Amino acid sequence: MERAENERLRRMAQGKCLENLLIMQENEGMRRKAQQLDQENKALLAELKQRQQQQHQGAAGPSGSVSGSGSAAAANLKAKAAGGKQQQPK
Repeated sequence: MERAENERLRRMAQGKCLENLLIMQENEGMRRKAQQLDQENKALLAELKQRQQQQHQGAAGPSGSVSGSGSAAAANLKAKAAGGKQQQPK
């Protein structure tokens, strides 16, 4: 009887170990995605600040669009996130 209980506990522990491993793998994937989103957020924030500064200085065109490394950096991060090739700035 004690042997059956030990076996039951051993199987339950193995199941919990497997469950824990799967949770850790999912956590690692979510951590990577969070880092990726943080990098994209920082690039977009830098681009926004650059555009605001240029608009404040009157350097923006009538459409308000500014071609600079900020949008290229954001496009590269988005392409990387999608698994595609990085875009070259024009």
